[in-house]
Amino acid sequence: MDFKGQTVLVTGAGRGIGRATAQAFAAAGARVAGHQRRPGDEAVRGLPGTGHRSFAAELTDPAQCERMVQEVVAHGGRIDVLVNNAGIYHVHPLKNLSYRDWQAAWSETLSVNLIAPANLTFLAARVMQRQGGGKIINVSSRGAFRGEPDAVAYGASKAGVNQMSQSLAQALAPDNIFVGVVAPGFVSTDMAKEILDGPAGDGIRKQSPLNRVTTPEEVAQAIVRLAADGMMAATGCILDLNGASYLRS
Repeated sequence: MDFKGQTVLVTGAGRGIGRATAQAFAAAGARVAGHQRRPGDEAVRGLPGTGHRSFAAELTDPAQCERMVQEVVAHGGRIDVLVNNAGIYHVHPLKNLSYRDWQAAWSETLSVNLIAPANLTFLAARVMQRQGGGKIINVSSRGAFRGEPDAVAYGASKAGVNQMSQSLAQALAPDNIFVGVVAPGFVSTDMAKEILDGPAGDGIRKQSPLNRVTTPEEVAQAIVRLAADGMMAATGCILDLNGASYLRS
């Protein structure tokens, strides 16, 4: 897979799946625009190749999303691939929360996990329409299918990402814009470290016949493959990456 000359914008590129994805695209020759929440160069530090740059933005602010996309285009001339990876996971079991805290969990989770990717997708799609095509890969979760009883807003937000992606796959196909989804289960990232290292960790690993969770690098490879040339017929796909821990019909 060769991404030489292509500009790839990855949100949440400083760690976990985002960092692994930035590494994979850079290794394939891409010019990586690595988003991070605060100014600095953590998102692109140490990436192979040249032309990489980090971009700071608070993704829940539509104006900052627009500014970041404009800056990425000014830097790289185009956006060939957008990877909407940044997300949050709040545990908020209904029985233990006040109504106020329940609302806060929903507001923040939907703002980061669904509204921000929707805004970035709109902005990147406009760029891609002008340049004749592009690829948009959204990171979802198995929780969109099996449910998240202690993180209901998270499950709902990822189900929204799936539906948004499939609707836009239909809407944007005439513009030669691919829209796909990867849906991991548990991944060995900082976000999951506390629970994987805790008493529930062994049980989570045993959910998969592989007796382990997915690595960030495995998710990154799936994203890179969906973004490669020759995959247009897969637009609208949702690719499960959960080690057969949850099988849906």
